[in-house]
Amino acid sequence: ARGQLSHTAPGAFELGVNLAETPGKVVYETPLFQLIQYTPTTKKVLKTPLVIFPPWINRFYILDLNAKKSFVRWAVAQGISVFMVSWKSADASMADLTWDDYIAAQIEAIEKVCKRLKVPSVHTIGYCVAGTTLAATLAVMARKGNADKVSSATFFTAQVDFEDAGDLLHFVDDSQIEMLRALATDGYVDGRYLSATFNLLRGNELLWNYVENHYLKGEGYPAFDLLHWNGDYTNLPAKWHRDYLRELYRDNRLIVPDALSACDTPIDLRRIAVPCYIQAGKEDHIAPARSVWKLTRHLSGPWTFLLAGSGHIAGVINPPEANKYQYWTNDGAVDSLDEFVAGSSEHPGSWWPHWREWLEALDAKTVSATGKRKPGGKGDKVIEDAPGRYVSTR
Repeated sequence: ARGQLSHTAPGAFELGVNLAETPGKVVYETPLFQLIQYTPTTKKVLKTPLVIFPPWINRFYILDLNAKKSFVRWAVAQGISVFMVSWKSADASMADLTWDDYIAAQIEAIEKVCKRLKVPSVHTIGYCVAGTTLAATLAVMARKGNADKVSSATFFTAQVDFEDAGDLLHFVDDSQIEMLRALATDGYVDGRYLSATFNLLRGNELLWNYVENHYLKGEGYPAFDLLHWNGDYTNLPAKWHRDYLRELYRDNRLIVPDALSACDTPIDLRRIAVPCYIQAGKEDHIAPARSVWKLTRHLSGPWTFLLAGSGHIAGVINPPEANKYQYWTNDGAVDSLDEFVAGSSEHPGSWWPHWREWLEALDAKTVSATGKRKPGGKGDKVIEDAPGRYVSTR
């Protein structure tokens, strides 16, 4: 894109063809998000469906890169009814959006899936900023008496305590926040600014490496799906972005009971009593494992913490077939990440099967993958094929 450093060969990837290619249908949409339901590939599926909330910083298809790397495709093959929220990239019409709107959207998606499949509750996943938001959503639902609509919550590299939030803290002082206000003249933050910020965190790998090899040496660009996704930027609502940096990163108010409110409801994370699975990346520089661990300190229900090899992306997107990396577990009663690591057991390969076992242990009931479990079937009105329109909006 203009004004953005190139990382991959232009034209190498096409959404729905060799990216975000898992079959499914958009079954619901609002001005903020589309809800995708994926087509089952098993005759039976777990009764309780899964709703995935990806970050709206970048596109959802990090979880559906291609057939070999797709968490979505793998989860579907495991007999899970998978729904994905695809967020719309911000434009001027979204200038006034706040955190309340994203929390309300998560609640709306949960309720829509419950109604569509006629189930009392869903499993949820929140990745990065969407995981932080999911924690707030669960607290809001608990305060409103709706906590039973969520059977479990899984957090991928998500923080709620930002005291040790890592390198991004260098970008959230008052002068930086004011600069973002000045840049967001149309009510949204241009995604190229965000992309440049994340690239600066890994300058040698994501900036100077490309300046040297491609601009100076004239070498060609690789066809690398992960780097294509990394450069597929999204715009952010300016008001939401400023509030998020101030209230969470700078002032760390989410962990203070009732210090923040959303949807006219005070947020107290201690009200979260649903079973939680918390995944952190050992080498994560965006959501450091030590920071992610702190989520366990604010929950009142049962939780499982897992430390995965690698970082913010590769630590999450690690399919079993790749036989890469490792993960650590610890079933003992531990009070710190250091204690967890000291008494942990190391396991080779992907942590995805461990999560699948955890999920089924909560409720193993299955149903036939028929009716509205198979989107777009007879009498089922859908909007369009996955991956939908919103994943392409600028």
